[in-house]
Amino acid sequence: MSRFLEECSEFIRSKVPAGTIRISEMCEDGVVETVHFQKLARCQNSYSVAKTFTMTGIGLLYDKGLLGIDEKIYDILKDEIHVSEIDERWNSSTIEMALIHRLGLPGACLDIDSYDPATFGKDYLDYIFKTPLISDPGISKSYTDAAFYLLARIVEKRSGMNIEDFLWKELLFKLGFKEIAWSHCPLGHAMGGTGLYVSSEDIARLAYVYMTGGVYNGERLLSEKWIELAKDKGFTLSANYDHTFFSKGGMYGQKIMFSTKQHRAIGLQAFGGNSEIITEWIMNYGE
Repeated sequence: MSRFLEECSEFIRSKVPAGTIRISEMCEDGVVETVHFQKLARCQNSYSVAKTFTMTGIGLLYDKGLLGIDEKIYDILKDEIHVSEIDERWNSSTIEMALIHRLGLPGACLDIDSYDPATFGKDYLDYIFKTPLISDPGISKSYTDAAFYLLARIVEKRSGMNIEDFLWKELLFKLGFKEIAWSHCPLGHAMGGTGLYVSSEDIARLAYVYMTGGVYNGERLLSEKWIELAKDKGFTLSANYDHTFFSKGGMYGQKIMFSTKQHRAIGLQAFGGNSEIITEWIMNYGE
């Protein structure tokens, strides 16, 4: 086990033992080490960490020239929408606005983790387009799972396959992922913003790709341009003060983290664990 994981696990056991499930570090291509604090099923709900995977699906299409971040969401999905009257402001809503949560949707829109999913009906796409906007698109930030459901539907539309199959084909198999399972809406589309069941080891694998600038095992899997866009514009990722440490969290203490300064890629799973304390420790490790 690496010195980092030894010291990190000692910190977790002494400061935040309750709720932490496991932490994984990808040290080099193909080598992942894990410390288990609880013996639970390998794949856990990553909640909003799922958004990083959906964002990556958008990036893969961007790299192939099949999608631009300035494209209009309604233009792409209009054939799938059955709402008779659409707020004309949707005509200005772009993929980039969805990636940074500036669509003007209310924050609770399509939050299946906090509300009974039946609240949103059978057709989640129609539900979104029936929901009154609380601001003009592009103006103010309102964090919502609905934005990433739309993005997952866009990946499906442009790739011709569901987002899980597309990610497996283009990325996950190459990274040595073991398994994933995604919660679906009643019509069978992946939720995109939550409900991705995955292991901490595989979360660390995705973190590694972003940490290296898109390269794994000598093969470029994501363009350097996309990696820089995601980091600079905050496509799901939050950065520290000098933009050397990036992370994305999910409910109950899930985290994907990577440090370009430390050359470190981390996946953390918890259920009620205080992941912010752990994240801060990792961010400042070695200083």
